[in-house]
Amino acid sequence: MKKIIAMLLALTMVLAFAGCAKTEAPVETTAAPVETAAPVETEAAETEAPETEAPAAAVMTHAEYIAADMDAAVTVETYVQGHQSWWDNKITVYCQSPDGAYFLYELACSEEDAAKLVPGTKIRVNGYKGEWAGEVEIMDGTFEFVDDGETYIAEPLDVTDLLGTDALIEHQNEVVSFTGMTVEAIEYKNGEPGDDIYVTLGVNGASYSFCVEVYLTGTDSNVYATVGELEVGDVVNVEGFLYWYEGVNPHITAISVAE
Repeated sequence: MKKIIAMLLALTMVLAFAGCAKTEAPVETTAAPVETAAPVETEAAETEAPETEAPAAAVMTHAEYIAADMDAAVTVETYVQGHQSWWDNKITVYCQSPDGAYFLYELACSEEDAAKLVPGTKIRVNGYKGEWAGEVEIMDGTFEFVDDGETYIAEPLDVTDLLGTDALIEHQNEVVSFTGMTVEAIEYKNGEPGDDIYVTLGVNGASYSFCVEVYLTGTDSNVYATVGELEVGDVVNVEGFLYWYEGVNPHITAISVAE
């Protein structure tokens, strides 16, 4: 009987150990996919290109200036030979370089800078080539002083023998002289002193119109007074700028009775 009980106890213990040894099957788990945010498109930071100055315009020779089309932008370096009166931040300047001359009509200019435009002063001019009544000029111009130590004063070129020829205009706006001219008429613009004086001078049987430009010489200058005292028939020598108005019309800067 005891053996039977012992066997039953042993069998019970074996079954108990078997139950303890059993493990549950592993639970299959599926990890939920991790959602990642879509890449955010960002605009590249806009950066402004650094400002750069426009390249300076190339300086023309006088021949290049003459060859340029009307209304073309032009840049020249030249030397002041004289100028008319400053007004309203504008000034009209007669300039010349060794290779040719320029007429700068109503150049933008402060009153302070106008006082510095003495003969021989070198300037760089930017403007537009224009023409009025035969006079080729630089219009709507600006300028700057060129401080390189160079100055230039033109010597008058005697062009008396070129009067009446096609070659005369090649010296337009230059400092020139005329010799042995005979006074044929003198007329004040408004009939009396105080404004321009129109002078008709003759040589070799032909007559030519000259002008004492009051804005250039003023009324208290020697040339203005001398012209006012001339008489028809006087023979004179003249210096001035070879300006053009419906033909040659020099602006007189000096005049004397020939000996």
